[in-house]
Amino acid sequence: MHMNEGNLKRLNRNTQAVQSAQMLHYPIKVLQIGEGNFLRGFFDWMIAESNKQGHFKGSIAVTQPRPTGKRKIEELKQQDGLYTLMMRGFHQGEVVEYTEIISVFSKVINPYEEWWGFLEMAEIPTLEFVVSNTTEAGLKYQPTPFVEGEPIEAFPGRLTAFLYRRYLHFQGDSEKGLIMLPCELLERNGDSLKQCVLKHCAEWELPKSFIEWLEQDNLFLNSLVDRIVTGFPVKESHELFSSLGYEDTLLTTAEAYHLWVIEGDQALDKRLPLQQSGLNVRWVKDLTPYQLRKVRILNGLHTLMAPLGILFGLKEVKQATEHPDFHQFLYQAIEKEIIPSLPYGKDELLEYGESVLERFANPFVQHFLSDISLNSISKFKVRLLPTLEDYHERNGKLPASIVRGFAGLLRFYKGETVNGKYIGKSFGGKEYIIQDDLQVIGFFQDLWRLHDKKEVPTWQFIEAILHNQQLWGKDLNTIPRLAEKLTNHLTEMIDGDIGPAKLNF
Repeated sequence: MHMNEGNLKRLNRNTQAVQSAQMLHYPIKVLQIGEGNFLRGFFDWMIAESNKQGHFKGSIAVTQPRPTGKRKIEELKQQDGLYTLMMRGFHQGEVVEYTEIISVFSKVINPYEEWWGFLEMAEIPTLEFVVSNTTEAGLKYQPTPFVEGEPIEAFPGRLTAFLYRRYLHFQGDSEKGLIMLPCELLERNGDSLKQCVLKHCAEWELPKSFIEWLEQDNLFLNSLVDRIVTGFPVKESHELFSSLGYEDTLLTTAEAYHLWVIEGDQALDKRLPLQQSGLNVRWVKDLTPYQLRKVRILNGLHTLMAPLGILFGLKEVKQATEHPDFHQFLYQAIEKEIIPSLPYGKDELLEYGESVLERFANPFVQHFLSDISLNSISKFKVRLLPTLEDYHERNGKLPASIVRGFAGLLRFYKGETVNGKYIGKSFGGKEYIIQDDLQVIGFFQDLWRLHDKKEVPTWQFIEAILHNQQLWGKDLNTIPRLAEKLTNHLTEMIDGDIGPAKLNF
């Protein structure tokens, strides 16, 4: 029997018996900068799993990275740090649905309103880790004056002040250094964070002895995170609250798949025992292979499918993955083109590629192609162009699927400005919005106008695009037969009877 939502109480320690209540007695081992969905559906769940097995035996102090995070911090306080995680999706061919109350936060603090309380946490002797997810924009150096008693808004500056407070309190004790684990989707994120901290040290003229302690006794580890966390399920909230028997405005949903690759010594798993808790966490000497396979396969497939999918009238990743012709097109791109162009073991890469397609088909995830299509030109340059070039260098010919996708990308950028928006039309006449830098949009709009007026033939149109080194970083006309292949495909897309069979998907 479902309860009426109006009678439901808010999730907190009084309304729900929580098995991990002993967590309240665990020492604080982690300072977490980030209150959002991703860390709650990824790292915090991992800590809960490790605690359940008696491995980590630690709790987390959580703060928000920006003043705008105040609402969620207050909600966490109202819920005594508790929230519900639902994992839903495919795992090894089977549908997985799992719900759990996560209890890992023993302290919730707003650093902008409780600045001294935030700095005092630097004096906690059991603290070992700083985990962050502040978005890529959060790992940038911003010149910031240090004023005693005034909160520092940007995360790297705030971390510098925090570490300096710790250094002073423990008098430079080498055993009290911390391990920084940034989860931002930025290549070499640990290195980037460290460089920001060192710049603040120079800016504030902090002592040389502190900088030496920072360098010798603290670790800034590069890491790669991989899990789709979709956040609060607005459309289902009433039904879910009724079935759970309580309200939880912090309820978040995530897929079953998870991977965290950390560039660090395997021995660190004794201090952060996630791998020994059975989680898909890998300590590696070099992060590069994992970053490369994610960018080339997962992100590459997104960029390959989005423009073409929109042109064929599809809206979501799931639709493109389930479409028999598109699925075959994507699988062929993985197996025949992307994987052979990577310098790593084929079997492991193929297994990863198949898991990516399984994740794309998750019935619980709404991932819109329109969101993925944002800045598609720069994404193609990073995610697919290297595969095209490497494949050609290894095989002496062009990768058919990626070249076809390249042509679809160029056709996707055919549009006109309407009410301040750059609007394109699919093969079936549906309108879509093209989102990119104004300079990129202006270039394509001008060139497409000349083409449509017959002032520039298709082959010359293609050569002009490939010649634009601001787009690609080089003149792509130097790649043999690329202009010819793109001209043929684009001519078919403009003049032909368009359909999956016609494009040989």
